[in-house]
Amino acid sequence: MIEAISCGGVVIFRGKILLLYKNYRNRYEGWVLPKGTVEEGEEYNETALREVKEETGVSANIIKYVGKSQYSFSTPKDTVIKDVHWYLMMADSYYSKPQREEFFEDSGYYKYHEAYHLLKFSNEKQMLEKAYGEYIDLKKGNLWGNRKYF
Repeated sequence: MIEAISCGGVVIFRGKILLLYKNYRNRYEGWVLPKGTVEEGEEYNETALREVKEETGVSANIIKYVGKSQYSFSTPKDTVIKDVHWYLMMADSYYSKPQREEFFEDSGYYKYHEAYHLLKFSNEKQMLEKAYGEYIDLKKGNLWGNRKYF
């Protein structure tokens, strides 16, 4: 069994959530949140920001840590158990550009209910739910977008 750690972001701009569409040789298809593997010497928050930038071209700011999800998958040689640490992030525009080298074909910002139904994995839906709830609470308190909050 192999243990792996990734970090990612629920990126929001003007109430909409950033998603990526991945199509890996027509075997792995679906909408996902940006995330990726922690590199040696990297803090989790640094990984999350780097992966969002690499996979989507988006420069985001971390607002807060949202939580951890876990899943497993099989490779021909072993089973991988993956922990993913998630952050609520704020983007500064609707700009995004999917990273073709990672088989991302599309990216964009979607309303909450659209994003929720588009997401392929239930653990990402749960993190979206949690992060969006935090976003709503911050909006209600007039703290979203307030630079003092960072």
